[in-house]
Amino acid sequence: MIERRELYIDGAWSAPAGGDVITVDEAATEEIIGTVPAGEGADAERAILAARRAFDGWSTSPIADRAAAVQALADGLRAREGELAEIMAMEVGTPLAISVRVQVGLAASVFETMAEAALELPDQEQVGNSLVIRAAAGVVGAITPWNYPLYQLAAKVGPALAAGCTVVVKPSSVAPLATFILADIVHGLGLPAGVFNLVSGRGALVGELLSSHREVDMVSLTGSTGAGVRVAQAAAPTIKRVALELGGKSAFLVAPGADLDAALPAAVRGCFVNNGQTCSATTRLIVPRSQLAEVEARIAALVEAFVIGNPLDGATDLGPVASSGQFRTVKDYIDIGMTEGTLITGGPGPVEGQDRGYFVKPTVFSRLDPKARVVQEEIFGPVLAIIAYDTIEEGIAIANDSEFGLSGAVWAADVPEAVRIATRLRTGQVAINGGRFNARAPFGGFKTSGVGRELGHHGLLEYFELQSLQFPSTEDLGTFTETV
Repeated sequence: MIERRELYIDGAWSAPAGGDVITVDEAATEEIIGTVPAGEGADAERAILAARRAFDGWSTSPIADRAAAVQALADGLRAREGELAEIMAMEVGTPLAISVRVQVGLAASVFETMAEAALELPDQEQVGNSLVIRAAAGVVGAITPWNYPLYQLAAKVGPALAAGCTVVVKPSSVAPLATFILADIVHGLGLPAGVFNLVSGRGALVGELLSSHREVDMVSLTGSTGAGVRVAQAAAPTIKRVALELGGKSAFLVAPGADLDAALPAAVRGCFVNNGQTCSATTRLIVPRSQLAEVEARIAALVEAFVIGNPLDGATDLGPVASSGQFRTVKDYIDIGMTEGTLITGGPGPVEGQDRGYFVKPTVFSRLDPKARVVQEEIFGPVLAIIAYDTIEEGIAIANDSEFGLSGAVWAADVPEAVRIATRLRTGQVAINGGRFNARAPFGGFKTSGVGRELGHHGLLEYFELQSLQFPSTEDLGTFTETV
């Protein structure tokens, strides 16, 4: 039982304004494994004002010092890798090996690459007789999701601190425990008071206040498209910067002539990673109609080979979804899919041998209309939809027939053909013939999948404002830049 009774505000752990708590369930057992404070408006207000007071000093501190602090966060996560991976396996349901590699390892890599990007990015640029300076955006409200609690935190806190911003973090109520450990690491670094603040609480209260508060200059959210709409609406009256990484219903497009032996295992991994609880998961598999029956048989065999069980068991491939609410949502979609297409494997029944926990059978539907709900709507669980096409042009059209545009994949007979297809997809990133995720490349979406980009120097740039200093002449500017 992990009980966190305090919030991290203004450089210290302090008691919340009220006594309400948020309970955290273990996804595999449904048992309560922890509690955190349910912060109130007064707590968020105190954190925001602390961040405001700290901003001037932190934003003018040497970039080398800020980069060193971000690197130290990466080192701190790696030093507590086992503890953190186990907590997120319990909170989220992520199988332990993936939790080590992705939940902790990727988060550490993002902090590390952001420290490097900050040192590499010039802080000023000459444009004619103007000197363009990058200035920290200000106080940042970071609202993070439950599916990747640390990775998404790193993708916001890393660039914010590196740019010279101060932050107030609101973690998801479903999986907040790892964020408190990061705050422990921050406290151990001795950062100036107010640079990093943590206020756990319910989104309708703390999240709304961060989004609407006049002393918050930027809000960054990862969440559902509906949550993004609410944050954007709350932020609009104060005209603050908004970065939104939202939902997805990404396509894995198999082109004619592609190597199915390589493509289909990659398609399965892309859909079912983290038990399907990934915004960029490739949950639509689009294949040539002439190969549909073969694809169905192969996909069924791959999915039925999954070992489903407690995520703390090293043999487990697929764990439970994170919460009772998500369990009900996924099960409802499976019921819908039973009326819309052909069930290839899985289905609505219970998982054999699992009488507790939020376990869902990994499910595959096929022979679906591209407009079916299980094809169009984000399910956020272990459900794959297979759609057939007759021509590659039709396949591309099906891939683009979505309100979302976060991610995708193309597998073709060769890389040039895959690139030709990928560049016609309206989506933020595309894996080419199995290309791997790159923590230095920009991540974000088209359409309702979001606004802005995270990761690498593109993600870092989101946390700056630009100031142009206009000099009387280029000669005056040249004289000035030689002396700084």
